[in-house]
Amino acid sequence: MRDPRAELAERIAGEVTLSDDPGATLRKWREEFDVAQTTLSDELGVSASVISDYESGRRENPGIRVVSRVVRGLLNIDERRGGDRVRQHARVVSAGFDQDVVYDLREYSATVPISRFYAAIDAASIVQGSAETIAGHTVINSVEAIRRLSSEEFYRLYGQSTNRALVFTDVTRGESPLVALRVVTPTPSAVVLHGLDPDDLWEHAPALARADGVSLATTTEPIDSLLDSLREFR
Repeated sequence: MRDPRAELAERIAGEVTLSDDPGATLRKWREEFDVAQTTLSDELGVSASVISDYESGRRENPGIRVVSRVVRGLLNIDERRGGDRVRQHARVVSAGFDQDVVYDLREYSATVPISRFYAAIDAASIVQGSAETIAGHTVINSVEAIRRLSSEEFYRLYGQSTNRALVFTDVTRGESPLVALRVVTPTPSAVVLHGLDPDDLWEHAPALARADGVSLATTTEPIDSLLDSLREFR
């Protein structure tokens, strides 16, 4: 297997180089790593205004040498912080997914109460299922997953155990993920519909969840905050 750090560095550099707006893409990845401009500039030994100028487009497009330095800087900072971003990337890639389909996939060292998982992502419980704990989670781009994944690939969303929470992002009503899950057996312990207020939930969703014994919740937590919370979740 390839080194996850090298694979992620290649992905970031390629995305920036091929972007129509390299500065915006650099900013996206800096924010993804939760690194301030001043922190990155200190790492690279340049002023914060240099980073700002590249990200805003005030400087002409960064060449491959600049991109490589920025990427190495972000990865070095992540490594000193414990390497969470690299590990997250490695988990998703090793499961055979692109990160625009699966944002995070993780197994826990011990089961945790579903209620504590909900609290971490500010989720409102709609239906209490048969399970009280989960052993992992998967965060999924609902539109891309339903559009691109086969039923076999959908099954791989469960990682090592179906005793997990599947978090579907950018949901507008909630029917598509729940209907899609009905063609895949077995079912997860919990489903969280992200971006959906409980009052806007599809009226038949609770009945589908109850029939399958699945806990159902919704959350409107911003996706970046949600992923940050789950990176720290233990």
